[in-house]
Amino acid sequence: MATKYIIGSVVGAFALAYAFDSAISDRKLFGGSTPKTVKDEVWWEETDKKAKVWPRTAGPPVALNPITRQNYTILKARSEA
Repeated sequence: MATKYIIGSVVGAFALAYAFDSAISDRKLFGGSTPKTVKDEVWWEETDKKAKVWPRTAGPPVALNPITRQNYTILKARSEA
């Protein structure tokens, strides 16, 4: 008996949240406008191009000790000859 109220309440909450989100962000209830960078397709293409050629640099690999929250640099083992 209680499950129908719980399920109904959850569905109702999602419907209400969707209605408020739609009214505030899509219909611009409080005014404002969509930024040019969001609407402009050329801007997105140029941003993607720049992101793909951006140099990727990183430091040495590290291992996280989750207990003490300290990072340790992983060094290669020395070969004994």
